Amino acid sequence: MGVIRLYINFFFMHLKSQMQYKKSFIAFIIGRFMLAAGVLVGIIVMFQRYDSVKGFVFEEILLCSSVVIMAYALANCFGRGFNTFASMIANGEFDRIMVRPRNEIFLVLSNRMDLSDFGACLQALIILTYAVGAGSINWTADKVFTLIMMILSGVIIFSSLFIIYASLCFFTLEGLEFMNILTEGGKNFGQYPYIIYGDHVLKFLTFVVPLALFQYHPLLYILERETSKLYMFAPVLGTLFVLPSYAFWRFGVRKYKSTGS
Repeated sequence: MGVIRLYINFFFMHLKSQMQYKKSFIAFIIGRFMLAAGVLVGIIVMFQRYDSVKGFVFEEILLCSSVVIMAYALANCFGRGFNTFASMIANGEFDRIMVRPRNEIFLVLSNRMDLSDFGACLQALIILTYAVGAGSINWTADKVFTLIMMILSGVIIFSSLFIIYASLCFFTLEGLEFMNILTEGGKNFGQYPYIIYGDHVLKFLTFVVPLALFQYHPLLYILERETSKLYMFAPVLGTLFVLPSYAFWRFGVRKYKSTGS
């Protein structure tokens, strides 16, 4: 409980800090909201021409898109320290973290938060609310559970990718841009079910980087295209991705040499 209380204190500290410039903070939130709205416009334009995409209709695509946007925005908000870890290595900030009496992952998480991402979360929540209400899905307790787990699992998987990105900085001092294919790319391409990009991509995003375990497979269960409980619990399986990510992080920490600054 002490760790949770401390993290909450860090949260309000960051909120107070970013609210020092209220107009700028609100402008950033509006900007993130509008960027997310651009995704909605693109989907609307797509469905002006086509009735469905790979068998998925408009409301189903919106459901899929809103889950991915919300998961990424929350991961980017609270995992910002890992997403910008290269600068912490370069300026010697991680050296100070290493000598503090707290777990370094906790300190990196609490070091930076980008609360303007709440703008994207708000946009995703609006889209999700519309998709849930306007679609033809018969919502039951297990489907609600699956939807919640999709979002939570997405946050964990995207955060795990940020951890891998940060871990690479121990060896390169700079983050490797190819990781953006999986983070930003995972978000952007995740506006549509991953199956539309082909079976090989779907297999990669299922068994290697499990983005499809929180997006495509549980979506099939919600839409009643698959009835196996394995699809319902696919997001839970996806959260296991945090284990190899954490192991790689620990390996990087053991190999880390101080910058000397």
